[in-house]
Amino acid sequence: QVHLAESGGGSVQAGGSLRLSCAASGYRRCMGWFRQAPKKEREGVATIDSDGTTNYADSVKGRFTISRDIVKKTLSLQMSGLKSEDTAIYYCAASDWYCGLRDSYRSWGQGTQVTVSS
Repeated sequence: QVHLAESGGGSVQAGGSLRLSCAASGYRRCMGWFRQAPKKEREGVATIDSDGTTNYADSVKGRFTISRDIVKKTLSLQMSGLKSEDTAIYYCAASDWYCGLRDSYRSWGQGTQVTVSS
């Protein structure tokens, strides 16, 4: 497994922006961001393949942008137009075989809290 470490979470008012980062100890073809709100199941937010192909949950399209630096082994999530329903713990994930939005990833970070107040 690859070690993943998220950073950049915090508290922000609705309409604001945050940028999450994830540092990986190794290369994996697929990387993604997932989130879990209280009393809800974990859901896929955005994923990116090594060729730059991205997938976004409908709820974040047009507001969130995922990117990665393969050389530096980092993953980012730029979040803008944040809403209270974006409040959750955000997890970085990596996989060598699956690049979709299901949580079928092998490696997971510890998570970082994002809180959006209205």
